[in-house]
Amino acid sequence: MDKLEMEQIMKKAEVLIEALPYIQKFNRKIIVVKYGGSAMSNEELLRSVIQDVTLLKLVGFKPIIVHGGGKEISRWVEKAGKKAQFVNGLRVTDAETMEIAEMVLGRVNKHLVSMVQKLGVLSAGISGKDGALLQVEKKYAGGQDIGFVGDVTQVNPKILYDLIDNDYLPIVSPVGMDAQFDTYNINADDAACAVAKAVGADKLVFLTDVEGLYRDFEDKDSFISRIQVSEAEELIANGYIGGGMLPKLANCTSAVKSGVHKVHILDGRIPHCLLLEIFTDKGVGTAIVADGEPLPGRLSEQI
Repeated sequence: MDKLEMEQIMKKAEVLIEALPYIQKFNRKIIVVKYGGSAMSNEELLRSVIQDVTLLKLVGFKPIIVHGGGKEISRWVEKAGKKAQFVNGLRVTDAETMEIAEMVLGRVNKHLVSMVQKLGVLSAGISGKDGALLQVEKKYAGGQDIGFVGDVTQVNPKILYDLIDNDYLPIVSPVGMDAQFDTYNINADDAACAVAKAVGADKLVFLTDVEGLYRDFEDKDSFISRIQVSEAEELIANGYIGGGMLPKLANCTSAVKSGVHKVHILDGRIPHCLLLEIFTDKGVGTAIVADGEPLPGRLSEQI
């Protein structure tokens, strides 16, 4: 074995050693991963995310995937001769659009299940309708009726616990029912946040189309690697956060306040971003933690 080969082997060993305290810390802990955005339409990136989540399962984590499918839904809505409409970032969902959305989300769900099972891990794809997992009421956008869009009012996590206890990796489609058993589309971020709170997840991870959180998005030097809830709420209150990041960050702070230990915002366009964030000292995204948690660095003793 030459020197170069030995150096490569030692680097691999260093990576494993760096990951060890994180594996020990989160062994048997639940982690909820919300996957959506443009990375879902890239099969190579999709494969890397599924590999990451499957590895988490195999080293002792208890992962749950909650997925979106907005771009794919819009594509099929247009195929049906309709135009996708949004109000405040929420899809206007009439009965026909709801039917299309449920069909597309079901198709996406089973594709993810197949990818996990190709890697040798049992998976079960469900929607929020199964086992009354996600119960909703009609959601309004600024007082405007936008159709069959649901706001999660109650979560029944029993089906998730049953799947996890029987060694399945649950994959959840964001569709729920109201008290009259009508079907509603749910924003995937909202669904993931509700699930994470209900199961007492140790981590909630949002895979997005941005690198993470910035104090000023135009200033790349203002990137925030780690932030406490009160500071995040200050950024929101002072108008530093806007667009699609605003409701996402609100979900993050709500989750931490409800007992989720840490919430991560990661760029899903980076291959294996999940492993880089969770298993390395430096990380690649933004971590939102409770007030009182240490801020400087990302050393293993702070995980």
